[in-house]
Amino acid sequence: MTAALAANPTRRLVATEEACAFAEQVEAIRPLAAHPGEDPDLVMWSRFLSPNYATVMRRLLDLEDERIGIMDQAGIDMQVLSMTSPGVQMFDAGTATSMARSTNDQLAAAVARRPTRYAALASIAPQDPEEAAKEIERAVTRLKLSGVIVNSHTRGQYLDEPRFRPILEAAAALGTPIYIHPRNPPFPASKVLDGPYNLYGAIWGFHVETGIHAMRLIVNGVFDVFPDLQIVLGHMGEALPFWLYRMDYMWRGRLKRTPSEYVKNNFVVTTSGVNDHAVLQFCHGVLGADRLMFAVDYPYQETMEAARFMRTAPLPDPDLDKIASRNAERVFRLPRA
Repeated sequence: MTAALAANPTRRLVATEEACAFAEQVEAIRPLAAHPGEDPDLVMWSRFLSPNYATVMRRLLDLEDERIGIMDQAGIDMQVLSMTSPGVQMFDAGTATSMARSTNDQLAAAVARRPTRYAALASIAPQDPEEAAKEIERAVTRLKLSGVIVNSHTRGQYLDEPRFRPILEAAAALGTPIYIHPRNPPFPASKVLDGPYNLYGAIWGFHVETGIHAMRLIVNGVFDVFPDLQIVLGHMGEALPFWLYRMDYMWRGRLKRTPSEYVKNNFVVTTSGVNDHAVLQFCHGVLGADRLMFAVDYPYQETMEAARFMRTAPLPDPDLDKIASRNAERVFRLPRA
């Protein structure tokens, strides 16, 4: 381990938002991304498939040597893998359902090869909610995957809508967390992010869109129906922790709790892509140590920087142990070291 990571080098690090891709996903997107039109996700993927992003694409597709080598260099003990955005959610229902099953099988195989280094989240096709619910059960009970990932909206529709109830029911029944990962807002809403400065993607659009998804779940009463359902949000909570006071002050609807209480009881927030101690301290202060998990956002951000950020964070050691690994072990039912 390098001297730069010498601060508390024995602390176990479990990174919980670590992207991967699969050949069938890439090949299915390739012809769509060749003519992206105004679809912001396809515009994004047209960049991913360009020579300028060759390193990112290579690392997305790799589940062996380079990924493990980078983890070892940075002192990352385990990655929780998930298919990169938008997963299977831009395809027709049949293609998406088949691809989700195939890639979940591949994820399970990768975990079986390296059970001390990898866990994984199952992809599903919300386009067919009944089949998605069946895949959640298969992935969790048979493949032993650790949760579910949904890349926010599916053709402009969100998980609070009645048609997606089978997905929530399946996750709640199995005690399985749903990681809501960002994607760009649906067209034409995404047009407000266009222009010379391009606010698509991780700079702004991802977080606004995913924060809206989370708020819809709250204000439309999902957690009154499923009080134990756990939702994971990346990027320090997609801004929700910063707005808790205003959410409660402005809320006039009918819920069993205040919006901030649902955030504190039904959401877990990861540090992915926000290696800022001041923001970590803020989220720690408003959410508590039990509601935070470490993540890198590999390969889109630097693993060494994220590991250094976590190992040198100015929080009490017991809380850092929770954030660095213990909460991930609890939320995703991972084996403890």
